[in-house]
Amino acid sequence: MSVLIETSWGDIVVDLLTTVAPKACFNFLKLCKLKYYNHCCFHYIQSGLLIQTGDPTATGQGGESVFKVLHGEKAKYFPGEFKETVKHNKIGTVAMAGATKDSNGSQFYITCRDSVDYLDGEHPIFGIVSEGMDVVLRINSAFTDEEGKPFQVIKIKHTLVLEDPYPDPNNPAFVIPPRSPSPPPPTAFERVRIGEEEEGQESKLSIEEMEEIIRDKEAKSRAAMLEIMEDIPDADMKPPENVLFVCKLNPVTESSDLEIIFSKFGNVLSCEVIRDRRTNESLCYAFIEFELKEQAELAYFKMENALIDDRRIHVDFSQSVSKLWNRFNRGETGKATKAPKQPTGAPDRLIIRGVGGTYGGHKNAHNDYVFDEAEEKEHQKQQQQQQ
Repeated sequence: MSVLIETSWGDIVVDLLTTVAPKACFNFLKLCKLKYYNHCCFHYIQSGLLIQTGDPTATGQGGESVFKVLHGEKAKYFPGEFKETVKHNKIGTVAMAGATKDSNGSQFYITCRDSVDYLDGEHPIFGIVSEGMDVVLRINSAFTDEEGKPFQVIKIKHTLVLEDPYPDPNNPAFVIPPRSPSPPPPTAFERVRIGEEEEGQESKLSIEEMEEIIRDKEAKSRAAMLEIMEDIPDADMKPPENVLFVCKLNPVTESSDLEIIFSKFGNVLSCEVIRDRRTNESLCYAFIEFELKEQAELAYFKMENALIDDRRIHVDFSQSVSKLWNRFNRGETGKATKAPKQPTGAPDRLIIRGVGGTYGGHKNAHNDYVFDEAEEKEHQKQQQQQQ
């Protein structure tokens, strides 16, 4: 009663304790036959303690038992089986990783040290690693973030059932796939991690370098989401490098004053002190656009903490993309502009009538349909003639 787990970092063989936890072993074996664990990530690693996998979402919140396939949603989880003589006293112990004793699904962990006795009675043990403990320890030594998530994607590629004492269920829902399923789209976890195909890269990088890679991928992922939500026109958009942000200005400082001062570093294309739309009072910050990036860099180094109108100003490079967004809306970026909100020939404004009132129509309207402005005028004319 064994299963071979092929991971992206090596093979692991697990011997199952069918007499100790028959239900957990049945669940594990049948999920392996269904290729359920293929492409699952090792989503949680606690150095010197354990490695955890079995969640297709790689969030630690997913996964379901084979009993859901056989019996429906109510059987998504199953209760744990415990024996006082079987404990977490040996390295390589394999146990279910349910949120509670009675909410076991598909997630499981492998211990990486002896005597993890505080887990006894909390998570049902169903196996022991017989081969590949070096692979388990290598995975356990992977660099992780503060939440225990490895910087590099480490996956289960395949599972092979070497011996199965349980007959397959005679259930039409239990269909063993003829081959391994195609890799699913990357999970949110994978999109911000170093890819599994980059094996060996992790050992060449420091923790700081890997954290930098993760931050970069997370930023790209957030940018892609903002593009989908149309908050920015392009996920690869970056703030212009020739625009400076100047703050801590004196309220009396004018745009023309700043332009004269900063023009000694190069040709200033635009200089604007931002003002309140209602009161027209200065908000004490401004944006200055130079013709060249080098001119902006020179001004940045020279004008930081400079004294203007009795105020020490702060200068930084602008992080605003509002001008690029405006240019995008006007179709000046070379990319396709957003589609119009209404198709060609659609009315510019819709007028909806209701009982005892009108939204955009006259006040004595009754229940009616939706009109555009031309139809509304014609309708009003007909009513006046009838009166």
